[in-house]
Amino acid sequence: MDLFSPKHLLIVLVVVLLVFGTKKLRTIGSDLGQAVRGFKESMKDGEREAETPPAAIEARQITGQEREKAAATDKTPANEKTPV
Repeated sequence: MDLFSPKHLLIVLVVVLLVFGTKKLRTIGSDLGQAVRGFKESMKDGEREAETPPAAIEARQITGQEREKAAATDKTPANEKTPV
C-alpha cells in the first residue's frame, strides 16, 4: 500500500472538492498564483537593487572633537527653566 497511490489522491481530491466547492478553489488558486508572481517580482527587484552600486555618501563624518563641540553647544544649563 503506497501512501500516494492514485486511489488515495483521487479520494483526497473529491473530499477537498466537497468541502470547499469549485468556486472557492478557483479563488484560492488565483490568489495563490498572484502571491507567487508577486514574490518572484520582489525577488527580481531585490536582485536588481543588489547589482546596482549604492549612491555616493555625501555626508561627512564628524570627528571626535567636532562631536564634543556640538554636544557642548546643545546642552542647556540644568538650573535654567523652560517656559511651559
